[in-house]
Amino acid sequence: MGMICNLHAHTVRCHHASGTEREYIERAVAAGLKVYGFADHAPYPFPEGYYSGFRMRRERQADYVETLLALREEFRGTIDVKIGYEAEYYPKFFRDFLVMATQYPVDYLILGQHFLGNEMEGKYSGVSSDDEGYLAAYVDQVIEGIGTGVFTYVAHPDLMNYTGPGEIYDKHYARLIEAAKAAGIPLEINLLGIRDHRAYPHERFFALCGELGAEVCIGCDAHQAEVAVDLPSYMIAEEMAARLGLRVNEKPELVEVHTI
Repeated sequence: MGMICNLHAHTVRCHHASGTEREYIERAVAAGLKVYGFADHAPYPFPEGYYSGFRMRRERQADYVETLLALREEFRGTIDVKIGYEAEYYPKFFRDFLVMATQYPVDYLILGQHFLGNEMEGKYSGVSSDDEGYLAAYVDQVIEGIGTGVFTYVAHPDLMNYTGPGEIYDKHYARLIEAAKAAGIPLEINLLGIRDHRAYPHERFFALCGELGAEVCIGCDAHQAEVAVDLPSYMIAEEMAARLGLRVNEKPELVEVHTI
């Protein structure tokens, strides 16, 4: 097939990425992509005094959007630059987040559930655990996030690495997969997980996607310009998708971001 679209790239504003937006876009153009989306870790309206060290700060939002709007215009006709955010579904703060996110032009959101509850009070999602309750809580929160109707797809949906019995893994992750299928949104094969040899993308999870007929997409999750496209990892993801009989959406339809 060959990659034509990536909707998962970050910028230096999240404090753990490098390279300029222009470098990412130029590499995407050179690789023949038609659509390139930035989905930096979203600013969040936390209470005064709380600082989140892995996401964009609220005061950087205008610069983020204005920079990408200018590059979109500059590269118009060559590649379609999209403006998005990777955001958690934190019920306590989510309505206020959407108000904040839509103060400036935004094309889409992807759901990356890095914490249970929220990062101020909850647990990190990306752990290895044989605790069924932990897995069930993660799946419940992702399903609730999907139900808001504002996310284009779920990033690294298999982030929580359940190490207990396979039937428990299947029982809960099948619920997540069925929810995404019912909502008509893809589940991401995450290339950062491939190139960093993380626990995701997990073969068992995507075998379930194949069995249940869910749609998947492929996201670079690029935090460095050098992997803005990451064709070697993409080829591994393609091979897995073909082997498991997955339905790959090469260019997911963007879901409009709106307040709820």
